[in-house]
Amino acid sequence: MKKRIIVFIVVLTVTMGSYWAGFSANKDRDDFLKELDIFAEGLAVIEKKYVEDKKPQDLIYGAMRGVMSSLDAYSQFMTPEDYKELLVETGGKFGGLGIEITIKEGLLTIVSPIEDTPAWNAGLEAADVIVKIEGELTKDITLQEAVKKLRGDPGTEVTITVLRNADRKLEDVTIVRGIIKIKDIKRPMILDEGIGYVRIAEFRESTDKDLAVALEKLKNQGLRGLVVDVRYNPGGLLDSAVKVSSLFLKDNEVIVSIDSKNEEKKVYRSIPLNGKIVDVPIVVLINQGSASASEILAAALRDNNKAILLGQTTFGKGSVQTIIPLSDGSALRLTTSKYYTPKEISIHEKGIKPDIVVEPRDLSEVKEDLFKKIEKEEKAAKLEKGKEQVDGENQEEDEFDYRKDYQIVRAVDLIKGLLVLEKNK
Repeated sequence: MKKRIIVFIVVLTVTMGSYWAGFSANKDRDDFLKELDIFAEGLAVIEKKYVEDKKPQDLIYGAMRGVMSSLDAYSQFMTPEDYKELLVETGGKFGGLGIEITIKEGLLTIVSPIEDTPAWNAGLEAADVIVKIEGELTKDITLQEAVKKLRGDPGTEVTITVLRNADRKLEDVTIVRGIIKIKDIKRPMILDEGIGYVRIAEFRESTDKDLAVALEKLKNQGLRGLVVDVRYNPGGLLDSAVKVSSLFLKDNEVIVSIDSKNEEKKVYRSIPLNGKIVDVPIVVLINQGSASASEILAAALRDNNKAILLGQTTFGKGSVQTIIPLSDGSALRLTTSKYYTPKEISIHEKGIKPDIVVEPRDLSEVKEDLFKKIEKEEKAAKLEKGKEQVDGENQEEDEFDYRKDYQIVRAVDLIKGLLVLEKNK
């Protein structure tokens, strides 16, 4: 084992030679080599003194985890198995609970539950802290370890202990794992008097195309104003956020700027796309579960005077992570840049404050419209008799009553007011 560690250190030293150009001065190189000597010395002591034999790969992987965790809450080292799991997740279908998690101030924190998943249905909320998984404390747990413990075969149960953000009480929650199928665009519909609604659940490769189709549907139904809901949207791809923002902005308007180490600041502007909505009043709904790409969209629309933000302060994730594969199949998820709003403001760990603060309220007692109730009952009766088939989207629209969501109600009222002002002009 000693020979293998020595060989590894030699190889590492030689490999690092290709990176010296990135150091600004000889002193930086000397300091790095000095610290690398300490690392090699530590490995040699472990090999000689530690009570059990350890594989060199285990030691190096452990060291890499420590290095990445010392950077920030979002950087992490992924073993080949972890990297494969990530590729499955970004494909849009995976097994688990349906939550986006991070390590925040040393605590395993929920960024956002994904709508219509086991976690969502169990009532988990953004900013809840997971303090135990199956009775084991999550103190000092890594993101990879947490993901492995939370995921499992569909149909199996996992019990987590949650410190609720709302009342700071501990609560045990048992959730049945399921296959997580992510649908980016949900409930595109006209709510009232030509005011449309669309929910963006996440930002993935096809989100802008799916949204363009939904917007075209709303335009054909007489769209006069629009509520864009990104509450509990944990984010996603930067390119997707730029394309989605472009659907609401005129061409060449600033969406976001990215500042990286040793690179010039890159400015992303709105691009020409079919299906743009640029001539109707827009309200964007945000809350503490809105993060990353959804914050880019919200800030871009507000800073370009295209939308009013309503709801609660967002999560505050203003950094960009890049996946960098390594030669053995492992990978680094590394924070490579920070982004800034069109007004050159960093919202990292601050969040975006809404223009109009509206806390959620329970409106579950709102009475259902009599005629809608009759229509639903008639459809249900026909379905039972096999005389009619309703697709999943229509079923979802039938079940959704925006009047039970106080923040949406306020957004609709706001757009109605803007339309009145525009008409009086």
